[in-house]
Amino acid sequence: MEFPYCCSALEVGILQEVVRREKSQLRELVETIGSSLLIAAFIIIFIARAYTVNGESMLPTFQHGERLLVDKISYRFVEPSRGEIIVFKNPSNEKEQFIKRVIGLPGDKVAIIQGVVYVNDQPVQEEYTLAPARIGFAPQIVPENTYFVLGDNRNNSEDSRFSRVGFLPRNLIVGRAIWRYWPLNRVSLILKPEVFRTAF
Repeated sequence: MEFPYCCSALEVGILQEVVRREKSQLRELVETIGSSLLIAAFIIIFIARAYTVNGESMLPTFQHGERLLVDKISYRFVEPSRGEIIVFKNPSNEKEQFIKRVIGLPGDKVAIIQGVVYVNDQPVQEEYTLAPARIGFAPQIVPENTYFVLGDNRNNSEDSRFSRVGFLPRNLIVGRAIWRYWPLNRVSLILKPEVFRTAF
């Protein structure tokens, strides 16, 4: 009469072991997903983030819909430099984000005269723009803690020439575009043009 009872106890023991094993696997899965989300959040907040180009203001460098990786950590240690492409919050509406090229640094004298960009009275030989700018910019000194930014598509870009953007405050810069990862046939690192590798 005790034999069925023994079998029942054995079955219960096996069932409890299976339940514990399933709980353990579920816990591991939850911990793995949780850790992955925390790491992803850390990367997005502090290190890098994905950005999708919206519009044609950076033609021919970037096309609408292309996807970039934006480095958010470098500017915690170094200042932006001329020629770098940055993502920033629109000073007139910080819910919007723009992408432009840094042309003038704090203290630089900048101007656009007859389609030619000047930095500290020197013309910039630009090979990366779509066409010369039809809208100029009277000579001005870039104020402290701000930057002069332009879109590569000068005739279809809301940038530092216009009051909605103006001289860009340093604290509105999100990060620097470093890598185009989509589409696959245009994957590339994003380097500043040769003209900006010499001082003005």
